[in-house]
Amino acid sequence: MRFLLWVVVNAAALAVATGLLAGISLTADTAGHRLLTLLLVAVVFGLINAIVRPVVMLLSLPFIILTLGLLVLVINACLLLLTSWISQQLGLGFHVDGFWAALLGGIIVAIATWVLQLVVRD
Repeated sequence: MRFLLWVVVNAAALAVATGLLAGISLTADTAGHRLLTLLLVAVVFGLINAIVRPVVMLLSLPFIILTLGLLVLVINACLLLLTSWISQQLGLGFHVDGFWAALLGGIIVAIATWVLQLVVRD
């Protein structure tokens, strides 16, 4: 149940990012197909955050401390770009145009996830 809730929260955060930024696009013809694509991309994003993010954070911990945490924004952008690349390989219609779109998208996804977690408690 918790995993499904996390996928829905991630999907909503990604939907906010695609709605606010022109550099992040989601290609789907119908609302149902768009929702399904968002849910599948959220699963990919969640798996990347569960598997890749802890390793990258651990390996870059000295640099995160040195930059006072600003490197975390770059890591989030890179993970969003990785999500875009994997989604394209899987044939999902999710694309991030470049680093700056990924950086802004990562910030939007982090804020939207934080707000949604405040609203939806376990």
